[in-house]
Amino acid sequence: MQFSTRTEGRFTVATILDARMDAAIAPELKNRVAQLFNDGNSHIMLDISAVTFMDSSSLGALVSLLKMAGNRGDLIIVGARGIVADLFKLTRMDRVFRMASDVDAALGMVAA
Repeated sequence: MQFSTRTEGRFTVATILDARMDAAIAPELKNRVAQLFNDGNSHIMLDISAVTFMDSSSLGALVSLLKMAGNRGDLIIVGARGIVADLFKLTRMDRVFRMASDVDAALGMVAA
């Protein structure tokens, strides 16, 4: 899995560079983002704007990460579009996750 991180204000922006989030990368995705939380990064934006396909195993990994963030931090999903956004809507996870169209929109959302 190709993955990069950068800091934007108080948030760590973790960007998934792969086009597919599926069962092949779900465990690594969960482990790498969990490590960010464990390293003290309690406010994370997961930028999935490059992702064009996501399956239920990756969605399950995201739910686990949201539970890990709990009341001590944030996990905001950024850049879901196309069939990836449709998956969030179909499963009603768009009501569970805080979601934004891009990093700037997410920063504006948390600043408000």
